[in-house]
Amino acid sequence: MKAKNPKDTFVVMSELVLPNDTNTLGNLMGGRLMHWMDIAAAIAGQKHCGCPVVTASVDNVSFTSPIKLGNLLTIEAKLTRSFNTSMEVFIRVWGEDLSAQYKYLSNEAYLTFVALDPNGRPRKVPELIPETDEEVKMYDGALRRRQLRLILGGKMKAEDAGELRALFIK
Repeated sequence: MKAKNPKDTFVVMSELVLPNDTNTLGNLMGGRLMHWMDIAAAIAGQKHCGCPVVTASVDNVSFTSPIKLGNLLTIEAKLTRSFNTSMEVFIRVWGEDLSAQYKYLSNEAYLTFVALDPNGRPRKVPELIPETDEEVKMYDGALRRRQLRLILGGKMKAEDAGELRALFIK
């Protein structure tokens, strides 16, 4: 299994926000955005492992700026780290008013995916090797984020989370 770099997993997806995508205020509905984020992140995961993937978790999604009707939505996704059978994907969402030529950050999030074998069971994924300083920083932080997810999901005890131990244990 050949190791890959984050750039090998990079995905850019764009959508035009249409009336059916918006709420009564003319803003993109959060559920529609999360649907598109899930698709972009899954593609990044599949580019990394070369097999089907399923969403295991979505970290906090905070909406900084609404994306308005008629604006262009652009989602950037790439892996930050791979573990045994799971992969963390970082998502950055941009809104763009094409008429005003104004681009703005809407939100960011981390999603976790698990690779599946032909029988629908988790399978091993390739190693991810960061190259840039930013990728190394995100790679290092991924272990702490993973441990926090596992603690909150009841799959790990706080005392077993080496990277986070000081936050939970006195």
